[in-house]
Amino acid sequence: MQQSASSRSAGTLTGSDEDSLAVADAQRIILNQVQPIVATEILALKLALGRVLADDLVSPMNVPAADNSAMDGYALRSIDLQAAKPGSTVTLKIAGHAFAGHAFDGTVNAGHCVRIMTGAVIPQGCDAVLPQELAQRLNDHTVELPAQSGQPGLNIRRAGEDLLLGQAALKQGRLLSPADLGLIASLGLAEVVVKRKLRVAHFSTGDELQSAGQPLDEGHVFDSNRYTLHGMLVRAGFEPIDLGLVKDDPAAIEAALLQACAQADAVITSGGVSAGDADYTRQMMARLGDVAFWKIAMRPGRPLAFGTLDVNGKRAILFGLPGNPVATMVSFYFFARPALYALAGAQAPELTTVRAISEADIPKKLGRTEFQRGQLTRSSSGELGVRTTGAQGSGILSSMTEADCMIILSNDQDTVRTGDMVDVVLFDGLI
Repeated sequence: MQQSASSRSAGTLTGSDEDSLAVADAQRIILNQVQPIVATEILALKLALGRVLADDLVSPMNVPAADNSAMDGYALRSIDLQAAKPGSTVTLKIAGHAFAGHAFDGTVNAGHCVRIMTGAVIPQGCDAVLPQELAQRLNDHTVELPAQSGQPGLNIRRAGEDLLLGQAALKQGRLLSPADLGLIASLGLAEVVVKRKLRVAHFSTGDELQSAGQPLDEGHVFDSNRYTLHGMLVRAGFEPIDLGLVKDDPAAIEAALLQACAQADAVITSGGVSAGDADYTRQMMARLGDVAFWKIAMRPGRPLAFGTLDVNGKRAILFGLPGNPVATMVSFYFFARPALYALAGAQAPELTTVRAISEADIPKKLGRTEFQRGQLTRSSSGELGVRTTGAQGSGILSSMTEADCMIILSNDQDTVRTGDMVDVVLFDGLI
């Protein structure tokens, strides 16, 4: 449900959100502070999948290199068919054969044609290819074809039709896909220059955390964030550096941030950025660099710190993500992920957003953006519907595993009613 601008003007941000940044403002501030890395490396083509193209890839040749046949049939001079009366047939002598990789050697003269296969170079003198289905083979040396059936250029793939010599085949910053690798190979290139892989250090903070695989002490919980962060970083094509668990101790957090800055281009922490007495991460961030902001008008993920570390001339961008598992994932996808792609010099893949009908009321507080985990449905008429996965607490990680989308409720929306249209970001290819 939308409110008018006048009704929103008074008290849009209320309570704990009144001193928090809007989501769009935070995203803009982050991207404005990111400077792409410049280091590159040369990789064998088979190793370049998902890597960032360092420069425009300029085609060193025409693709295809020569005019060739788009089908099996007969290469001929279209004038030979155009000269005959409509409804009649034309008999041509077969001068030879042309196969892909084995061109016809010679020039086709008037009254002649060449039996040609798909991909074969068009013989000199020919300007059309007639499909073999239209031909009646009289013997090994002659063929009968319908008059008026061949126009210049018919069924011919022109040289450079796919790529022209000197054309930018792929643009700088592209994340190389399987199709891209094939295109590069079609240019005869076995290697490609890419940006070096972005290195991202991450660690979790909290005295209550234990690593998976250990006996769980009373009052402790297993750390899930390092594993989700590792998976999200690998899925995005970055190189994760796992610095483990760090206690709620200023000296320990400072040492971890120093190590992270020395090893990585970006640093991600989880936990320690709220207003609690033992939340030291934000303090150490400010001491070692600069904190641009630390609160965003959103749910989950309000305590999200962003800034830079600058230690001994080495700079790294830094995200202090909230400690709750869902908040960590939401914050990563909508704030850290776009920034990391920009830092890597990549054109970030667009999130797939669709509109869907809410199948139930969704309570919503005006003045903040909310990210609700959802499940899509499709009606018999083909309309998309969406419902939440149930309880939306930021510590309920199962709400992410059960979801296939995120329902985005904007800053100026309040409670959504059944039947309202909402924005939905698909998880397909993301999680």
